[in-house]
Amino acid sequence: METSWKTASPAVAPDQAAASAAAPATNEEIFAGHLGGKLGVAATRPISDSRELSIAYTPGVAKVSTAIAEDARLAARYTWAHRLVVVVSDGTAVLGLGDIGASASLPVMEGKAVLFKTFGGLDSIPLVLDTTDVDEIVETLVRLRPSFGAVNLEDVAAPRCFELEAKLIDALDCPVMHDDQHGTAIVVLAALRGANQVLGRDLGKQRVVISGAGAAGVACAKILLSAGVGDITVLDSRGIIHVGRDGLTPVKQELAWSTNKAGLTGGLPEAMDGADVFIGLSGATIEETLLKTMADDPIVFALSNPDPEVHPEVAAQYAAVVATGRSDFPNQINNVLAFPGVFRGALDAGARAITDEMKLAAADAIADVAAEELAVDKIVPSALDPRVGPAVAAAVAQAAKDSGVA
Repeated sequence: METSWKTASPAVAPDQAAASAAAPATNEEIFAGHLGGKLGVAATRPISDSRELSIAYTPGVAKVSTAIAEDARLAARYTWAHRLVVVVSDGTAVLGLGDIGASASLPVMEGKAVLFKTFGGLDSIPLVLDTTDVDEIVETLVRLRPSFGAVNLEDVAAPRCFELEAKLIDALDCPVMHDDQHGTAIVVLAALRGANQVLGRDLGKQRVVISGAGAAGVACAKILLSAGVGDITVLDSRGIIHVGRDGLTPVKQELAWSTNKAGLTGGLPEAMDGADVFIGLSGATIEETLLKTMADDPIVFALSNPDPEVHPEVAAQYAAVVATGRSDFPNQINNVLAFPGVFRGALDAGARAITDEMKLAAADAIADVAAEELAVDKIVPSALDPRVGPAVAAAVAQAAKDSGVA
């Protein structure tokens, strides 16, 4: 049973957002904006007299519970669980703050739930767990499965995040996605499509450098390979990931076999030499001299927050297109462009999982919205663009049906 997009709070128009963002928020404003938390529960049925009370609760509710006991499928129609997203975190990789624990991560997860409602029209609740044991988290969510319809994993440190997501996908019969991986990857692919379109270039003929082999870096490498990028060079703190390098984790070993067709070894200087695209996801600083060694008019995505790998104004001296993860520069790569629509589309379609085809469809939908006003300083839509969520949801729902998981 689908809910209307009108149930979501209206997204702020981009021009209004720009005006309100002109002055940075003060500490007083920030703490006041979180006072008492950012979430509440609103009733969808009025209870103003005894008749309405008897319908919403006892004795009327017993009839509904009895019907569900006889046919569990009715829970999707007569409860909110079918369309409820749980935002799950253990607080080990929160924003740029690191391992701050479950309680300290809760404001972030509440914020995520607000974004689900605003941009996807979906109810969502934060669920922070005071354990970092993968099996304990899986067991907890398996036991809670009757209470929700999808799982958004958030701010779980690598490499445990890979194991946790894989085990949850295997254990649960509902959509599961680690947004730090796949939300980032979807928007990066959309942005790269936009950049190449505005520059008249072919994605399949480019070599992309990804600095960072954590959750986002690995997912970006995988989705770009699926999209047909010519070659990808991935680096971690020890340099280029390549076949034969010692000490690779299973995830990085897989990357070694699927990337680096050029057979490069070494570090950033060797990787950046002649590269067409740089994607920064590690927080490492990129020296200006390295940008000079890239191909002519390269594409630079310096996505680390709050400090990009290279300042956008410096990168713009060499690059044809520059993107960051920040809202105060053009071309913000923001996951909010992806995850609300991805989960909305998956739930609209009744999908049992979120497939690679659905992620690629989401990236295409974001790129299609951007295509209407494409420019070197607008390769993706604004994070507040109200067109994006519905477009992504529709594309993802169709892809779910086409790939047989609906």
